[in-house]
Amino acid sequence: MQEVKIQDLTDRCIKYFKDNCYTENRISKYKSLWRTGIIRYMHEHGIECYSLSVGADFVSTCHYQGEVRHQEREKIRSVQVLDDMLQLGHIRKVCITPVHRSLDGEIGYEMEKLISHLTNLRRSKTTIKDYRLYLSEFLAHLNTSGVKSVSEITDNHILTFVSSHPTNKVNVVSALRVLFRFWKQEHIVDDRYDGLFDTYKVRKRERVPSYFTSAEVLTIENSISRSSCAGKRNYAMVLLASRLGLRASDIAGLQFSEIDWDKDTITLVMQKTDKIIELPLLADVGNAIIDYLQHGRPKSELQNIFISSRAPYVAATKEMVCAAINTIICKSGVDTTSKHHGPHSLRHSLASAMLEGGTTIPVISEALGHRSTETTMTYLKIDIKSLQKCALPVPPVPEEFYMQKGGVFYG
Repeated sequence: MQEVKIQDLTDRCIKYFKDNCYTENRISKYKSLWRTGIIRYMHEHGIECYSLSVGADFVSTCHYQGEVRHQEREKIRSVQVLDDMLQLGHIRKVCITPVHRSLDGEIGYEMEKLISHLTNLRRSKTTIKDYRLYLSEFLAHLNTSGVKSVSEITDNHILTFVSSHPTNKVNVVSALRVLFRFWKQEHIVDDRYDGLFDTYKVRKRERVPSYFTSAEVLTIENSISRSSCAGKRNYAMVLLASRLGLRASDIAGLQFSEIDWDKDTITLVMQKTDKIIELPLLADVGNAIIDYLQHGRPKSELQNIFISSRAPYVAATKEMVCAAINTIICKSGVDTTSKHHGPHSLRHSLASAMLEGGTTIPVISEALGHRSTETTMTYLKIDIKSLQKCALPVPPVPEEFYMQKGGVFYG
């Protein structure tokens, strides 16, 4: 087991803090947390060297009846920092252990074959993560039902699982359909499930994209205070969503090399579709990015344009972009009733404005980086003015129709 003197370990942490631009106040806070927390604990128990087990024992004292006491949360974080430095040689921004959903047993082993197949097909990490989630839930349902082998799975097991799933029934059915189709191709099952998935239909609610009017989008943009570093960053991120229609993942992943300042263009590979797209670097967007780079972005060797506003500085994530834009929209004062209010709503708003301005579907599809124009057709549902032009007049009904059988329609 790796052990080190506590003073040496805290010194390494402090050096890391200073190298990564932590404030003196924050460094002092960690020193205090260590002194009143883990160092005091080790002194009271006669322990000279720190190890992961020592840290775990101390953390256990910060709980009361299974719950973390509020005043002890930062002490626990201070121990996580020590563990990171001891194991990794650096400190993670957030100490979160990713959840791995294992597919165990005979059925799980056969499910893993599908996951490997999807990986070989170069499906996105998000897609594979979703499949693993749904399959692990289905496996848990089968285990609860006492099913231990693929041959024991019946139509009823599938139907009860889908009907009891609280959300995403459409995606669950799709995942199971792919699973059993794959198993059939691999001769793991026969064709007895074909009829079930051919006839099983889950009603998918008609989706109308959430969007804001041009005036509301302007209100959202103008509501952002650009006096702080985070404000400058968030303003640039919002403009990339509202003016260029970029998704949160593409905003977070935007690199310096993807902006051509001489040609005023942004060229990137969209993470969702793997499609290369070239967009004009509009003056307002470019100026917002420059303002952030010159006056708001902390010093960092990272090639991502957008990074966290607090040390340790890491590249922006999709979740970071979504949270920032969501908060901005909610605080802007625009009406968000029954509307989504994240980056995608600004993307939808741009599509709506383009439709209202007479832009054709193929042009909008290219601008938004859709795989096909069929995806873009969804936005026709929000083009009310054009839809009104399609309305047919109701033909007049002659009086004789209502007077049939002695005027029964008036009765």
